[in-house]
This record gives sequence, structure tokens and C-alpha cells, in this order.
Amino acid sequence: MKHIIFGGDGFVGRYIARDLLAAGHQVLLCDRNRSDLPVYRFADYLPVDVRDAAAVATVPIAADDIVYNMAARLLMPPVKKSLRYEAYFPVHVDGTRNILTHMYAAGANHLVQFSTDMVYGPSVTPPPIRTDHPRNPIDAYGKSKLACEDLCREWRQRGMQISLFRPRMVMGPGRLGLLQNLFRLIEANLPVPTIGSGSNRYQFVSVFDCASFAIQAAQMGCPNGEWNLGSVGAPSVRELLKGLVRHAGSRSLVIPTPAFAVKAVLATLDTVGLTLMTREQYAIADEDYVVDVEDLRAVYGRVPEGTDEQMLTAAFDEYRRNRDPNQLANVFTADSAWAAFTASRARV
Repeated sequence: MKHIIFGGDGFVGRYIARDLLAAGHQVLLCDRNRSDLPVYRFADYLPVDVRDAAAVATVPIAADDIVYNMAARLLMPPVKKSLRYEAYFPVHVDGTRNILTHMYAAGANHLVQFSTDMVYGPSVTPPPIRTDHPRNPIDAYGKSKLACEDLCREWRQRGMQISLFRPRMVMGPGRLGLLQNLFRLIEANLPVPTIGSGSNRYQFVSVFDCASFAIQAAQMGCPNGEWNLGSVGAPSVRELLKGLVRHAGSRSLVIPTPAFAVKAVLATLDTVGLTLMTREQYAIADEDYVVDVEDLRAVYGRVPEGTDEQMLTAAFDEYRRNRDPNQLANVFTADSAWAAFTASRARV
């Protein structure tokens, strides 16, 4: 049995690969890209674009293999409004269909699929958002993930076992994204604006937790279902940012701004092709937006461990160490299990 990770060079995929390899599993990474990550010293690799059904069909899937679909077109850098459907749907919908079709033909029926909390759209129930919250995405990214989820539900009817996770904003070493702008303000002791009062919560989830739950689902035979992934006990945005300013030793002040005015500016910029944030991002920026993770306990016996405070300060420390948002800060060698694995392989 081997573990096949589509999108294995991506952010969550590389952590899944690292942890599987450290546990002694055979791993095949399928991705358009091949970076210089140390996992490639031990994992197999095939260049695969999931949008290409013929390319997906070349992947050697056996009946007992576990497949992870982590292939995705990210929200950042932002895609122009007029180009979003062609950016997201071929990867998230056609790509998922190609993977499921090839798995079914090969007799493989165990898939771990990652979606997004953006399938919910703005919340219509009091927080936290449960997995049975209406799915009503408001832009192309969430709509493409909704279509992907519907495909998974259809293929479950054919006997596929599909564990589907909806993560909040994934944080961890190797990805800074929009946070770089925040960190620059703090380093320069400049005001740090919030969209709205900052009294709302804006939840993260650790990449380590994402990888851990993906692997646990695989170990359990990919139980059918959908689960949210997010931190527990998320603080308000204002308190989170104030804590980061203290951690950084900065003199920055956290300043509230009128949410309606900021959103109007962001919407205008998006309309004219100067997108800073998509509607899916700014629409909930002042909303108390927290997903419920208690459903995880019934199946997996636990909830995510990483806290928002830990994740944000760790990201800032990485930024301060590297100054290069594209550089991985010893992301693999810092893990004790990975270090032990590589040391044992070096002795062979």
C-alpha cells in the first residue's frame, strides 16, 4: 500500500508527505511542480496536472492505495474577478472528477479530500458554524469547492470512502501570504488597522493539525463525512493583534476602521481589476467567524491543538528570521520524527 498525494508539493501536502515518510510509509507525490523540499529524497514523484485526465490516468494507483487530493488553486495571489471561474473550476472540479474517475477504474476507494470553510459563505446562524450550516458561497473559489464537495457526495454513492475537511485559514512555517504586510507595519511601529472594531474572532488552523487529521482519516479507512478544521478558543482580532505587537516589542497601535468604508474600497478595487482581497475574504473580515470542531471528537477523539496566538507569533518569528516569504525555515528538519527518520536512512 502506498499513499498518493495529488498537490503533494503544496503547503498542506508537503507536511502530509513529511509525516507519512517519517512513519515509514511509501509516498508518491503528484504535482505540476517539484520544489527542492527534502521529502523528494525519499518520496517518489510524478509530474501531474490534475486538470489533465490523461495525465491523472498515468498515476499507478492500486486498489489498496490511499489517495489525498490536496491540489488547489489558492486565493493568494488574488485572481482578477473576470478570470476566477477559469482559474478555480478546472482544478477543483475537473481535477477532482479526474482523480475520482481514475481511482474508481483502479478499484481504489479511499480518498482524503480538502475543501474550505468558504463553502458556507457569510454565516446565517450564530457562531460557531457547524458542518450542517447552509452552503452558500459568494464567489468563484467557494463555489468551485462546493461543486467539488458535491462530486464527492455523488461518488460516495458508488462505494467510495471520502473523508472531507473544511479548514479555516491554514497557518504554519513556509506560508506568510498577506501576513507579510501586517508584519511590516508592526516592525515599523506603524498603526495596525482592523476591518471594523476588531471585536470579532477570525480563526486559524495549524498546518500540523491539517496533516495530522488527514493521516488519521487515512489510517481509519477514510470514514465518510465532512468536518471543520479550526483552532479552539480563538481570541478577538483586536486581542490577537495586541498580543502580537507585545510579542514583537513594537509600539504599533491597533486601530479600528469603519468596516463598510473599507469593504467598499476593496470591492471597488476588485471590480476595476486591482484586487487586494476577494469578496470571500473581505466579506467576513469583521464577522465573528468561527467554525465548530466538536464533531471531530465523535470520530477522531480529539480537536486541533494549535492556537491562534501560537500560530501568529510563530509566523512573525519566521518572518523576522528569514525576511524572505518564499524561504522555508528548516520546516522539515525542525521536526523530531523527521530528523530521526532521515538520520536512520543516512545510516543505511
